[in-house]
Amino acid sequence: MSPVYKFEPEIDVTVILPKPIADYFAADAGDGSAIARCFTPDAVVIDEKLTHRGREAIARWKAEASAKYHYTSKPIAWVRDGDQAVVTARVVGNFPGSPVDLRYAFTLAGEEISRLEVVQ
Repeated sequence: MSPVYKFEPEIDVTVILPKPIADYFAADAGDGSAIARCFTPDAVVIDEKLTHRGREAIARWKAEASAKYHYTSKPIAWVRDGDQAVVTARVVGNFPGSPVDLRYAFTLAGEEISRLEVVQ
């Protein structure tokens, strides 16, 4: 008897995000300065247990991550949790453990991001 293989089609889900967050994920394919423009001047990003404060540090964080890894991120869900918008994104790239679903906890200030924490 031949083995049975079950293939589940990948579902393409479009998630409608608040504008500043949609802008962030659109800019993520670009350079560090594109990402930094999504944030307030004094914003904070926490990723891999490191804290990056201000647009210049955020631009450097993005540039260093892009130099180290090539990846894509696609939002697959989001919820509001108090004053945060928590987005789950599928991240695929040349890093250990890929693919992975990461949680991006955004705090917004008007049309900009004032805080982002990336966790697994």
